[in-house]
Amino acid sequence: MRSQTCGQVNATHVGDTVQLCGWVNKRRDHGGVIFVDLRDRDGLVQVVFDPDTPDVFALAEQLRNEFVIRLSGRVRPRPEGTVNPELSSGEIEVLGLELEILNRSETPPFQLDDDDVGEEHRLRYRYIDLRRPDAAERLKLRHRTIREMRSVLDAADFIEIETPMLTRATPEGARDYLVPSRVHPGQFYALPQSPQLYKQLLMMGGMDRYYQVARCFRDEDLRADRQPEFTQLDIEMSFVEEEDVMSLMEAMIRQVFKTQLDVDLANPFPRMTYAESIERFGVDRPDLRVPMEMVTVSDLVADIDFKVFAGPAKDPAGRVAALRVPGGNALTRKEIDGYTDFVGRYGAKGLAYIKCNDIAAGVEGLQSPIVKFFSEEAIKGVLERTGAQDGDLIFFGADTASVVNDAIGALRVKVGHDMKLLEGDWCPVWVVEFPMFEHDAREDRWSAMHHPFTAPSVDAETLKSDPGAALSRAYDMVINGIEVGGGSIRIHRPDMQSAVLELLGIDSEEAEAKFGFLLKALQYGTPPHGGIAFGLDRLIMMMAGADSIRDVMAFPKTQNASCLLTDAPGDVDERQLRELSLRRRLPATEG
Repeated sequence: MRSQTCGQVNATHVGDTVQLCGWVNKRRDHGGVIFVDLRDRDGLVQVVFDPDTPDVFALAEQLRNEFVIRLSGRVRPRPEGTVNPELSSGEIEVLGLELEILNRSETPPFQLDDDDVGEEHRLRYRYIDLRRPDAAERLKLRHRTIREMRSVLDAADFIEIETPMLTRATPEGARDYLVPSRVHPGQFYALPQSPQLYKQLLMMGGMDRYYQVARCFRDEDLRADRQPEFTQLDIEMSFVEEEDVMSLMEAMIRQVFKTQLDVDLANPFPRMTYAESIERFGVDRPDLRVPMEMVTVSDLVADIDFKVFAGPAKDPAGRVAALRVPGGNALTRKEIDGYTDFVGRYGAKGLAYIKCNDIAAGVEGLQSPIVKFFSEEAIKGVLERTGAQDGDLIFFGADTASVVNDAIGALRVKVGHDMKLLEGDWCPVWVVEFPMFEHDAREDRWSAMHHPFTAPSVDAETLKSDPGAALSRAYDMVINGIEVGGGSIRIHRPDMQSAVLELLGIDSEEAEAKFGFLLKALQYGTPPHGGIAFGLDRLIMMMAGADSIRDVMAFPKTQNASCLLTDAPGDVDERQLRELSLRRRLPATEG
């Protein structure tokens, strides 16, 4: 029906007759000459209809926005002074010689160039929203990025293998989406939270190098970077150690950024231990563009007459940390109060600060309601340790270490963005040496920081004797404060897997019921193996400069996991329920 797309027509086609199809982006009637901007996925081209072809001109007069048309026309240069350098077709126009209306359109629910359309309205009419050039470009970036990743992995002898969607529930940290079985009444499949166990089984099956662009499902509370269904690039390799996986994945991401964004990422990526990341930035996914770091000052304030600081400073589970904000003296009291409210969301009870007006003047040169509680020695120590200069402001967090890390870590990023302190555009980093386990004091039990199939860096006996000190062989790739990929070397010996499950409080009967197939497979010659999974939605969101992963997915769900376009989830009739041996039970009403 067409000889090329609208975005492909350019000055090299002058004098040619072309056949084009697309949507009417805009129609303008200029004194007997009709101009139509014709749009398709690849761009716009200007088409001119004049009265010399009466039948065609009369049909062109009927055109309205979003009509779908087909035309034939001759390419000619635009008149002098009308060239549009922002379009690939900006040097030419097409003189319309034939015209066919393929489909008419009702008035669209919103205009494509309206930037104030609410997200709910856009998602309800997503097929209209996808006609926006920026929406289409994000999906094209997604396609190109995945294509580039595939090319790297194909060149490295990986095999793309699909794993099942209908599987069984396994403990991976979130609620499963369950699917009732008609042929097995009363029993359920689970949609995979990830292909974790299957990719390990593939290594046990001798596939050696596997990858998959995998759909994953998690029934959890949503936010800007979470959806109930998402896509990850899943990768696994046999006979490898951490360095083998990390170096290949780092090279792949560098190539993706170079080919898609013309960005040269650091080579090699810097590396940082989990402990260092928490100490300096409060989180295990540091945004290294922000040139501020948290500094522990517990030892300096443990003996001051200020219980808000002294209490956490003396508590083994507490922390007092300082954050120097360059030029922070410019912050108003209203802005500081706003940051106080901000850290309150993370459990902080307040936000102390010191403004450094004239450090050489000693205490007299500092402005703060808490300075009076500090000894001269403590003040001097804080200023030296933070590297404070005149004009800076120092924020303090004092509470349990977890609250301080969460609150001041988040404050660091927010202040850095608000004050436009960011240095560099792209700052990748590997975070390594994660703790193997996290301890829940309330329930007095251990949980896996990543998942129970991650290999520890110690032997089974050492692991059992001091699980809190054990580190895992895990690694996360972080770019600009976003974890884009995470993986580990896996457990490949039955005795180690049993030891880990035992520490997690999973007895042999429960282990057999949940993943006995994996435990059995470990007994039949399992190679050392490891891998990684990249959250493609997050990665492409970041590359596209979008605010949410919903912006880089074709048909995303809303924040309450519903689809406004199709009205899902929806009701089903009683016949379907009976076929599945299910009976509807309405929630109990109050009273």
